[in-house]
Amino acid sequence: MVGEPPAALSSHRMPTPEVTLVIPCFNEARRLATTFAGIDRLPSIVTDVVLVDDGSTDDTLALLTALAAERAHVRVETGPHRGKGGAVRAGVLSSQAAWVCFADADWSVPPEGVLDFLPPRAPVADVLVATREGAASRRLGEPRHRHVLGRAFNAWVRAMALPGLQDSQCGFKAFRGDVARELFGALVTTGWAFDVEVLRRAQLAGLRVEEVPVVWTHDADSRVRVGRDALGMAAAVVRIRRMLPG
Repeated sequence: MVGEPPAALSSHRMPTPEVTLVIPCFNEARRLATTFAGIDRLPSIVTDVVLVDDGSTDDTLALLTALAAERAHVRVETGPHRGKGGAVRAGVLSSQAAWVCFADADWSVPPEGVLDFLPPRAPVADVLVATREGAASRRLGEPRHRHVLGRAFNAWVRAMALPGLQDSQCGFKAFRGDVARELFGALVTTGWAFDVEVLRRAQLAGLRVEEVPVVWTHDADSRVRVGRDALGMAAAVVRIRRMLPG
């Protein structure tokens, strides 16, 4: 079993720990200025930022290297194109911090929101998942067709793999460091649906998973292509359920 079961978790608030933040990057040269502007707004508890170049074919790697060299707490990991899940996995497994988070390069969830996922502000949990659903959450600028398809996909995910979780795909999550390294060490899914496998493994292990409402802003330059990617992710959920039947 990964980590400790919920019964072993302390119910009191713990001091804020040191944090590694992983950001996967694939052909992000056009918006790396936005990525680094967000990094510069991160709370000081984020002592280690890992930018993982996922085999980019544009100028991403050169820009990452140059911009990271100006910031002592930022480093770059490189590798072949593996998909978002493979890139996040590489960053997580390079970490040593007490808590590990991952975020998207476009900061759809603002960098200051990191504090909502960490002690002492966050709910007591092993895994904290950003959710765009519920009264305390807000979606900004999202086209209606993407919202409808997203909710349909999340209904499919809940039915097949993640009962009780309203939003598995929002691009920000936080983990206890030991939990993150064990869950991602076992990860098989390297594409967009990797979140589903990680959270499925966490639930089956009896870990405490909590959702945290966020203000989320749609990026028109999103790498997720409605239609083809949605079908591929739906098929991946079926494979995950067969691999991890529970």
